[in-house]
Amino acid sequence: MKTSNYIKDLREENVASLQEQLVAAKKELFNLRFQNATNQLDNTGRIKEVRKNIARIQTIITEKSKQA
Repeated sequence: MKTSNYIKDLREENVASLQEQLVAAKKELFNLRFQNATNQLDNTGRIKEVRKNIARIQTIITEKSKQA
């Protein structure tokens, strides 16, 4: 249920806001990968979660661009 609420929230955002969230998520993914490489990351499942969120954001951006 948490995922469906997140997707609903993303669908309500405009494209510019989604682009900002995408950039922030990609930065977070970079930092998580860096921490993982230096053995400082405790929750490795977070990498998978962030990757999926990036894909969700990109999908919604594509949907909105096709609607316009």
